[in-house]
Amino acid sequence: MGLFNVPTNRLVRVLPGLLLLLGVVPALAQGPRRRIVASVDENRLVRLANGTHRRAQAATDLGAAPADLPLDRMILVLKGSPEQQTALTVLLEDQHDPNSQNYHQWLTPEEFGRQFGPAEEDVQAVRNWLESKGFRVDHVARGRMSIEFSGTAGQVERAFRTSIRRVSSNGASHLTNASDPFIPEALAPVVAGIPTLHDFRPKPQFVAPAGGPVSYAKIGVVPTMNLSDGSHVLGPADYAVIYNINPAYQAGIDGTGVTIAVIGRTNINLSDVADFRTFFSLPSTLPQVIVNGPDPGNLHGGEEYEALLDVSWAGATAPGATVKFVVSKSTATTDGVFLSESYIIDNNLAAVMTESFGDCEANYTATD
Repeated sequence: MGLFNVPTNRLVRVLPGLLLLLGVVPALAQGPRRRIVASVDENRLVRLANGTHRRAQAATDLGAAPADLPLDRMILVLKGSPEQQTALTVLLEDQHDPNSQNYHQWLTPEEFGRQFGPAEEDVQAVRNWLESKGFRVDHVARGRMSIEFSGTAGQVERAFRTSIRRVSSNGASHLTNASDPFIPEALAPVVAGIPTLHDFRPKPQFVAPAGGPVSYAKIGVVPTMNLSDGSHVLGPADYAVIYNINPAYQAGIDGTGVTIAVIGRTNINLSDVADFRTFFSLPSTLPQVIVNGPDPGNLHGGEEYEALLDVSWAGATAPGATVKFVVSKSTATTDGVFLSESYIIDNNLAAVMTESFGDCEANYTATD
């Protein structure tokens, strides 16, 4: 099909595709090229722009964090070349185009890394630099797009030329970098930034009803759930009607053979999930809890409600699916939500990943 026979709404995808055919594809086929070609010079630095959280910029400074404060499991985000990004954009659209041979041809983390991540030598160069600054490298992502590392506030200040401060924002105490980080210019072609130098975190979206839910169940009677004010809430069967899921169930499609990964940063009581599934006559299969690193325990409150809601309803709408709940403990500056996301993707854990923590888009930096 010639370029001028392509419908207008397809030009956005086809034009980058033509650029690939004109020279990018052969380069990518040989693997990513090295982009760190100069020696690391600590006197030649570049700023990682937009690397300071918006709320930190308006916060009240309460003083520097202790230099020996542990900052565990920070994440350094890497990036591919402009040519790799162009190729990725084309692939992503093809994967969602039923007429493309790449439709639903998903990549493993390793395949993604080989096609769209930095060269192994570049990743190693960044790792070597982190270790030379005293950091412990905990993990390099299989997709080559991030490095998890740990150190102290003092090491961060010396390596990235930014101070870790205690601040007050909206009446709450927080920890954050005071300014955009800097890195050696030689590393800039493959380093995108560090999104984990603060503890401004997305919040659970669950809002508890006033008075709490009260359940009523009698033998032989369809269960109902009512609130103290007499209003009703919804059960799995209601969702099956509202979202027209029943035809799928009748066709034998109930999630069997599919794994759903649920993101969390608190542990839960599996007995609560068991009670939910028993109450609504769902299969008795319980979710598998995977603790990624130290166990945060049960944080209770909105954190626990959010986790229970996500785990219970993933198995309610897809009663035959395998549900894996990944729990990661937040550190001083790294959100457990991001650590759980990374674990799920890095381990190719599931076909579906669900997360319901939220925040205003304006609060996310370019690196986020």
